[in-house]
Order: sequence, then C-alpha cells, then structure tokens
Amino acid sequence: MTLIKSISGIRGTIGGGTGDTLNPLDIVKFVTAYATFMRRSCGGKGSAAIVVGRDGRISGDMVRNVVCGTLLGCGFDVIDIGLASTPTTEMAVRMAGADGGIIITASHNPRQWNALKLLNSEGEFLDKAAGNEVLAIADAGDFCYADVDHLGAYRADDSYSLRHVEAVLALPLVDVEAVRKAGFRVCVDAINSVGGLILPALLDRLGVSYKMINGEPTGDFAHNPEPLEKNLGAIMGEVRGGGYDLGVVVDPDVDRLAFISEDGTMFGEEYTLVSVADYVLSHTPGSTVSNLSSTRALRDVTLRHGGSYAAAAVGEVNVVAKMKETGAVIGGEGNGGVIYPECHYGRDALVGIALFLSALAHKGCTASEFRAGLPTYYMAKNRLDLTPDTDIDAILERVKRAYSGEKVNDIDGVKIDFADKWVHLRKSNTEPIIRIYSEAGTPEEAEAIAREVMSCALERK
Repeated sequence: MTLIKSISGIRGTIGGGTGDTLNPLDIVKFVTAYATFMRRSCGGKGSAAIVVGRDGRISGDMVRNVVCGTLLGCGFDVIDIGLASTPTTEMAVRMAGADGGIIITASHNPRQWNALKLLNSEGEFLDKAAGNEVLAIADAGDFCYADVDHLGAYRADDSYSLRHVEAVLALPLVDVEAVRKAGFRVCVDAINSVGGLILPALLDRLGVSYKMINGEPTGDFAHNPEPLEKNLGAIMGEVRGGGYDLGVVVDPDVDRLAFISEDGTMFGEEYTLVSVADYVLSHTPGSTVSNLSSTRALRDVTLRHGGSYAAAAVGEVNVVAKMKETGAVIGGEGNGGVIYPECHYGRDALVGIALFLSALAHKGCTASEFRAGLPTYYMAKNRLDLTPDTDIDAILERVKRAYSGEKVNDIDGVKIDFADKWVHLRKSNTEPIIRIYSEAGTPEEAEAIAREVMSCALERK
C-alpha cells in the first residue's frame, strides 16, 4: 500500500487502484474533504480562496488540474501560483489573504510519488486535530458541491516567487551588501525542480556568482532527490575541482537545504540549522527548537549563546507548535529544514541560504572553517522496512522496556538518551518504514548503538 496519510499530508505513488495510490479519484476525495473542512473553518462564508502551488514533478500538472477543478467545484476561488517552492506557497497564503493552501509536492520522495500538503489561513500545515478531521470527512464521503451559480473563480498569479525572494532579502540579518562584497562563487544542485527557478533569482539579487546543475524543472530527477551525501557525488566532485566557495543542494520543493564545503566535503545536513542558528543567536539571543531526531549540536550552540533549547516530536507542525510555545527565535529539523519566524513559520531553504552566506561574509572564513567551529557529533541513519503484519507498537515497547534504566522519551516513538549518545526509533510520516537515528562522538559509536538497539527491536519474544 503506497498511500500514506499523516501530518505530512496525503502522499502516494501515481497510478494504480483507488484507495492504495494517489490517483485522480482519491485526489478528488481528499481535496473535497479539505474544502469541506475549510468551509466550516471559514464560517460558511461565500467568498473564500485557496492558494495552489506545485513543485516540478512529472505528475504535477495532472494533479494540479484535478486539485484546482475540485476546489472550484466546491465553491472556492483558486489562486494558482504555478511552479513554486513549498515556502513560497506558504507565504503566498498570507500575502494573498487566502483562507488556506494546497502544496502539490512529495518533497524528497522519488519521481513516482506526489502528495497534497494542506495549509491553514496562516500558511502553516494543519495540526494533528485538523488533519484528522479532514481524514474523517474523507472517510465519511458525505460531500456536497456548489451549484452553477456558486462555483469558484480561477486566477493564475506567478508573482509570488519574486515576492518571496524580496521578503528574504528584507530580513534584517540578511546582509546583502556584505554578501555582495564577499564575491562568493557557488554551485547549486536544484534536482530538476522548482529550485532551478527561484534560487537564481535569489542569488542574482545577492550578487553571488553561481553554476546551476540539474536546473531544468523537468521533474525527471537526475538522482535520488533526498539531499544526503550518498546521492550528491556529482556536485561534490564539481565543488572539489571547480574553485567554488560553497555547494548548495535543495530538495524538489526547496524546504530542505544542504551545504558542501569548498573542499568538496559535506558540511553536514544536520549542521544546516546549527550553523544558521549560531549566526542568528549571535545577533538575537533567545531559545531554539528542533525535533527529537536532530543533532545535539543545536542544543550546545544555543547554550553557548546563553539561550535555552527544547525538543519537539518529528514533523514541521510539531516543531512550529513548540517554537510558538517557547518563543524560539529560530528552529527547524536536522534534515536541513530552517524555520525562522522573522520571515515565516515554515522550513525555507531561501532563508537558510541567505543567512548562511551572511554568516560567512561576516566571519570572513571558509565553509569548512565555519563547520570546524561548531560542536562535532556523528549521526547514523538506519531503517527497518515494514510489512503489513509488522507490530510497530510491540517493537517500540520492547525497546522501551530493554532500556528503561536510561532517559526515555516516548512522545514520538521511543528516544533513548544516554550520557554521551542517543537513539531514536519512530514510524516515518512519509514512508512505510521505522526510522532509527543515532548520534555519538564517533561514527563507529553511532553505528554500534544503532545496531544494538535494532537487534533488540528485532528480537522475537
């Protein structure tokens, strides 16, 4: 079964039978359920608008047509912003004064996947309660569509990407002049999606010289789109031999960001947020938030700047909720997601790039020197593939019992905090797997504790 319903949206492979994949009939069902929910949230008002944006996936145009047509049939006006990043669509909801938004993207998933990410009137993902209500409406299937006199109106508007760029450049900590003077030369891998459209606009305004690879938004991804080292050999080699100051990698919807240092080595996806937070905290003291599967380095950097750190369950909506609760000045996820409330409450690679380049310009150092000044940990990322008969709760309970003598957090799966390392097991929101992340002072220690816990998880008792 490849249709996954979670706080990360409605995600599935394209084609196949109804109920098991992301196909036109199921798209209509879930969009109608969302529209029904939003109509209730809007108090039943007659004039309501939804923003729709999509990444560059091959299936994007088909899904967009079904989504827009369904919303019109539900009586909602549609503001179609076309090919746009996830953070652009989030910001467009607020900029347009819309009632909600739908982002058509499966983020880091391969080309055969697509998804519907659902936004509220603040341009933020629906929380768990709202998401569950949408799913309940979809299951009930008691839909009512607009009559001919109350159909929605359609409007295309592709101006929001440039408005997004302008908003990023206007941030007080984005020092455009310093970046221009630094004369950076970067290489960008836009993975054949919308990063190839919006990142040149940002870099041009920052006065950065750049080379784009995989810049055409064809949706036919040149490599696995998850921005991990094992997928990035081409750009690492290009940076290593090309005299660049930095390599920049985004995922298909431009909410995740990874850097490559000037010597062609990975800066570390986990350290995207840590490095940007270090710069922000040096100018804006305060608290930070990341999820349970993110590096301890953010906590260390935050404490170094006199702030406080809090951890949230995995998922952007959970991190945002914790950031609002604690008044965090910056937060995000260790997967390269930077959330900077000064701009908006959403993971945003454009914000991350602009702040990182500003930090480099202010420090007057190389990317590798910047990285060397941050706390060093090593993470191992493993997985257990699930079958329909896998008892996930039994696995997690078995691990929890085995390590009951350690500090255990079970708000999202099971995280075991040792004095010098940690392991986190949880069911993925986006794939039929259990993710097992671990971190320690050396790569060997991180792998060793992961293997130990995985062995415990797989015991048959």
